[in-house]
Amino acid sequence: MSASTARPAAIRLEDLAAPVFPDAAAPMRDGLAGYGAALQLTPEAMLQAATERTGLDDWGDNGFRERLDVLCASLIDDADLSGVGRAMAFEQLTGHLVNRLRLEQLITANPEIENVAIERPIIICGLPRTGTTHLHNLIAADPALRYLPYWESMEPVATPGEPDPQARRDRCAVGLDLINTSMPEFKRMHDMTVDHAHEEIQLLANDISGMLFECSYYLPAFARHYKTHDQTASYAYLKRTLQALQWLRGPQRWVLKSPQHLEQFPALYATFPDAIFVVTHRDPVEVTRSMATMISYAMRMGCDRPDPVKISRYWLDRADDLLTGCLRDRDVLPAGQSIDVRFDDFMADEDGTVAAIYELAGQPLDTRAREAMTQFRIDHPRGRYGAVDYRPADLGLDADEIADRLRDYRNRFVTEPLEKS
Repeated sequence: MSASTARPAAIRLEDLAAPVFPDAAAPMRDGLAGYGAALQLTPEAMLQAATERTGLDDWGDNGFRERLDVLCASLIDDADLSGVGRAMAFEQLTGHLVNRLRLEQLITANPEIENVAIERPIIICGLPRTGTTHLHNLIAADPALRYLPYWESMEPVATPGEPDPQARRDRCAVGLDLINTSMPEFKRMHDMTVDHAHEEIQLLANDISGMLFECSYYLPAFARHYKTHDQTASYAYLKRTLQALQWLRGPQRWVLKSPQHLEQFPALYATFPDAIFVVTHRDPVEVTRSMATMISYAMRMGCDRPDPVKISRYWLDRADDLLTGCLRDRDVLPAGQSIDVRFDDFMADEDGTVAAIYELAGQPLDTRAREAMTQFRIDHPRGRYGAVDYRPADLGLDADEIADRLRDYRNRFVTEPLEKS
């Protein structure tokens, strides 16, 4: 390997509890902190801001309002937000509410959207660090399939009168600049670009539902509410959004991905009964420590002094929820429509894994698809930004405890032979 193509050395993130930001991030963060100091993190303030920004007031199903109340209270009581965090949370939630208003306006003007068929989507279900992102991006490279690019996930419906989609792409790029400048090592764990294939939990968040908020802020009260309420209505909202996006831009068959689905198989299957489900697996010790490190690092965006031990314990509990949900409900997904993929098998034979998924899905793996996937690998070599040295001790995690706690999941999906469909 030449010097120009050599991968950067792995690093240990030594500032998880006391973040050190690059000097270049100071002007952005100072501006946000000043803005955040004057904001009220209340549902009323966010609803008013969204209405003023759009001139709209049709919210659709009002079930989201209770969740918004719980989320705002959890942000205030649990999240220990910095001034920057207050600004980010306010703008994020207001943005979700704006998206909600624009979707309702679009569907009211074009009611045929609700008759659009979401046919046989390919849905990847797996925790972060199990190969889901790379697999999602590989399949999304196929020009015959429809994926959710990051810019579109942030603003699914264009602002009337703006150059489309360039205005949305430009705003997305500004947000990514803040992330990349403030967290220069984040791309070692999860590379984000304007066009990368993003998760549909971004769309579920427009219903003030799902796991997205937990990934940015410490929100145990909101998570408790989410876990004790049926998510079927929010999955229906997700489907409605996909119908609108398909109506706007096509094409017809989607490839989707989210870790949240692991604990929501009944709602997921009820919403997409003809889908092909790809469930990814990896040793939960590896997954938990890398996932907890990534989220602990990201928490610096909204909190001056993140507690990586508290955050990691929280995400060990959530990993337990998700993997136990998978263990409990895996058989809800019909054998003829689902496939289990182990991380090590995928890494050893990417082409074979994709071919097996396409065969199950009845999707042609033609020359155009293969060439597009090959080009994606050339343009996005794995590990090009270098790796992170994940150390459980930095997180207060014990590998033996994790292994013992998640033993049943590990035995079924990681160590024992997988059942064949």
